[in-house]
Amino acid sequence: MSCGTRDRPKDMTLTDDVRALLDAPNIAHLATVLPDGGPHSVPIWVGTEDDRVLFLTSPGSRKARNLARDPRVSLSVADRERPNVMAHVRGHVVQTIDGDEGWAIIDRLSERYIGQPYPLREDRVVYVVEPDRAWAQEF
Repeated sequence: MSCGTRDRPKDMTLTDDVRALLDAPNIAHLATVLPDGGPHSVPIWVGTEDDRVLFLTSPGSRKARNLARDPRVSLSVADRERPNVMAHVRGHVVQTIDGDEGWAIIDRLSERYIGQPYPLREDRVVYVVEPDRAWAQEF
């Protein structure tokens, strides 16, 4: 496995090794910044669209409130079958998607993780992350 791009070019492209980890049913961990400046880290379902990273949450969640104040994120993911293979993405939220378009993405992620559409049909939104840096590694 090669290392991905560490410094963000103008239009950063996720490398194949980073994308493979993000598009598999691996649990990622998302870190946001709490109001007091401390880290807030939670497990999430994740996927990609073009060269952006997608995840879902409730619009009233702690992470959503953190992102409304500060859009910076750090995300790590490890291969569920080979935990020594991992990727890291740092970036910032550039968009939220709700309504039918959001539910189509949420159901696509849910099919990957649990094999069926997302079971809770309310109170969810998709966040879109523009990566600033991303890389993968294996040890």
